[in-house]
Amino acid sequence: MKRTKVKMLSLALTGILMLGGLTGCGQQAGQKKDSKKIGLAISTLNNPFFVSMKEGAEKKAKELGYELVVLDSQNEAAKERSNIEDLVQQGVAAIIVNPTDSDAVVNAIKVANDAEIPVLTVDRKSNGGTVATHIASDNVKGGQMAAEFILNKLGGKANIVELQGIPGASATRDRGTGFHKGVDNKAGVKVVSSQPADFDRQKGLSVMENIIQATPNFDAIFAHNDEMALGALKALKGKKALVVGFDGTADAIKAVEAGEMAATIAQQPDLMGTMAIENAVKVINKENVAKEIPVDLKIVEKK
Repeated sequence: MKRTKVKMLSLALTGILMLGGLTGCGQQAGQKKDSKKIGLAISTLNNPFFVSMKEGAEKKAKELGYELVVLDSQNEAAKERSNIEDLVQQGVAAIIVNPTDSDAVVNAIKVANDAEIPVLTVDRKSNGGTVATHIASDNVKGGQMAAEFILNKLGGKANIVELQGIPGASATRDRGTGFHKGVDNKAGVKVVSSQPADFDRQKGLSVMENIIQATPNFDAIFAHNDEMALGALKALKGKKALVVGFDGTADAIKAVEAGEMAATIAQQPDLMGTMAIENAVKVINKENVAKEIPVDLKIVEKK
């Protein structure tokens, strides 16, 4: 009787171990990596800057023979996390993230870290998690370039409005830091209003309308991106002010050429997308990459 019980217990344990083994195999099979597939989680495709970044990435991926899976996070951290989880399940060999928020993205990146899928960030940094490389313009330098341009055009004295990007995004922090390095503690220079408009054209319009009502005396506007600058431009309704944006989007360059905007600090989002793919391929192939890879900036003003 005792032998029968021992045998039955042994069979039961064997069955449990086999079931556990099968379950483990199922999990591994579901997450099997495809060495020719790269994921791109982009903050929003409702912005021409990021559309250009996506197009640059798609072109380079096709050229190098890789499949690129692009997911739109719609500027929502929860959607971003879901997108990265989806890319992990699809078994991509590397994930490129353009974060919605530098803090909120950390837990999403850790999901990829736990699955041993390398992560690259582009344009905006992550404040945590393991990231193979960060590809971006020097946003601090760009903010400083905008400040210097405004002061040069206005003879070193100005009342300036600052339209900030999404609070928490590294681009917002860095562009603001560079801008304030250029204008703070300078005689005759004052930032009369500094408010977030979330990198959004419509919000740029509405925030600027409110600023005009509350603080009508200003000479210049520095917007942390072109979308907000274009919204602010519409709010001016003929009021004279120097408007400087950031990104170098097609719409902004047209506005500069038409003499409506004074300048834009031009990034090269298509090149960012291209460089993100090139470096993702290097990471997949276990090649060394720099921790930070800069992309050149330039000022676009009317000739």
